Amino acid sequence: MKIPNYFKFTIILLFFILSTLCNFSFSSIADELPLKERWSPSVFGKNDEVGSVNWISNKKVLESLKLVKKGKVATLGKVYQSDAPVFGKRNWKLTIPGLPTGKVPGKNDMIYNDEYVMAELGQVGTQFDGLGHIGVNTSQGNYFYNGNFLEDFGTSYGLNKLGVEKIGELGYVTRGVLLDIASYRGVERLPVPQGKSKNDPGIITINDIKGAIKKQKIAPIKQGDVVIFHTGHSKYWGKNWDSLSAEEKDKNRQIFNSGEPGPGISSCRYLSSLKIAMVGSDSWGTEAAPGEDINRPFDCHIEWMVKQGITNIENLDVSQLIEDNVYEFMFVFAPLKMKGATGSPGNPIAIY
Repeated sequence: MKIPNYFKFTIILLFFILSTLCNFSFSSIADELPLKERWSPSVFGKNDEVGSVNWISNKKVLESLKLVKKGKVATLGKVYQSDAPVFGKRNWKLTIPGLPTGKVPGKNDMIYNDEYVMAELGQVGTQFDGLGHIGVNTSQGNYFYNGNFLEDFGTSYGLNKLGVEKIGELGYVTRGVLLDIASYRGVERLPVPQGKSKNDPGIITINDIKGAIKKQKIAPIKQGDVVIFHTGHSKYWGKNWDSLSAEEKDKNRQIFNSGEPGPGISSCRYLSSLKIAMVGSDSWGTEAAPGEDINRPFDCHIEWMVKQGITNIENLDVSQLIEDNVYEFMFVFAPLKMKGATGSPGNPIAIY
């Protein structure tokens, strides 16, 4: 069947209009703050790719050793397992190919098992957010830390800049500070914010931070510290997880992922001003979700990682520290050296 020319012209015209509208819509939602406020170059120099870990000096490492009084160790990582609560459609799947996986020829008949893992490896469970994880769409492209545009350094097989292996070369050995906001507020866990007010009880304020430090009788937050929040939200993914029924896990998983208590953007900027090395929490995203402005979700991620180069570690298990009333300690962690990765799994250690 022959299509009339006028019909062809109409289709082409409609396609042009739709394309124009789509392009306009895309550019109209671009956030120009990184460009207007000139977030780059970083205070660490125009070529820096590791950000706030630079605040940890040799002197800072030595000072953290003085916090070890009993020689006690608490591991802060959650267990990686397939039914754990995950953000969105992410997943963790581990299989052992063959039982045993293989055998080595020889008189001693040695056999071995391997594991095969399918996962968003750096963004599931206890997860370290590297500087290649979060960016901002601007009119000039997708802006990442220190003025790097994803279009220039991103590939489907890894990032050519801001890869997590750069920080993995350095690691974090410094003072860790645990802010028990739940205890400071006199509750078992903070509520999930409802997104209706800046004064929502699920949002941690600057006064909460200062008040917790005073109540816990520890020194103020200092340059190069790692600051960790205890909100109590991890109760929905506690150490009793494996003993729960499938129905109980589903219920907890829904609540856990429905939102989270945490610092609002005002507190996040305050922490940035203190030049901390990293921030973390017992929740899946550290910051309040929803936060102070429901129209700017995860604004703290942008403030920390994109603007300031401050990394973030999520889903920490701080239960032993809470049980022992330990609020400052030697913090030790290094992300895996996965070239070009956006984040890393891990099991941070607190020594006190």
